[in-house]
Amino acid sequence: MASTRAAIRYATAILDLATSKGVAEVVNNDMKLIASTINGNLELSTFIQNPTLKVEVKEKALLEVFAGIDAVTKGLFHLLFENKRFEILEAIAEEYSKLSDVMNGVEVAKVTTAVPMDAALEAKVLAKIATLSDKKITIENIVDASIIGGFILRIGDKQYNASVANRLQVLKRELSN
Repeated sequence: MASTRAAIRYATAILDLATSKGVAEVVNNDMKLIASTINGNLELSTFIQNPTLKVEVKEKALLEVFAGIDAVTKGLFHLLFENKRFEILEAIAEEYSKLSDVMNGVEVAKVTTAVPMDAALEAKVLAKIATLSDKKITIENIVDASIIGGFILRIGDKQYNASVANRLQVLKRELSN
């Protein structure tokens, strides 16, 4: 993703402003919505990235798409309008959420599963997380059919691999020795 340094600068400034106004969590929800909406919608992503569209058009459209957002988030849209930088909006939203998590002592656990997690697997994963970290944890589920079954848990620099694919690799190594 281009201009990550700029995105971090914007995200830091918006987080400082939102914190000073007591709306950091509300703006974090806005940022998560913005990131997931842009990420999940190719038309919107293409629209934002389009260099031939006027920034006025982009700002107006984004204010319509995200009508319920906080004034601080609307202020970010206006700042991006003034600086003609809408193409880094998704990166800013993602950086904001990361900075917010760090500030609140929240760690993200990336859980890779062969199929989307159900309540039973989530309970198993949460039990494993409790043995690896004492921080507040948010779970991000990544679906990857190639692991066959089980799960791979990554928190920061720690990884716990309970996937079927991993067990098959271990077995294969043991049999070949």
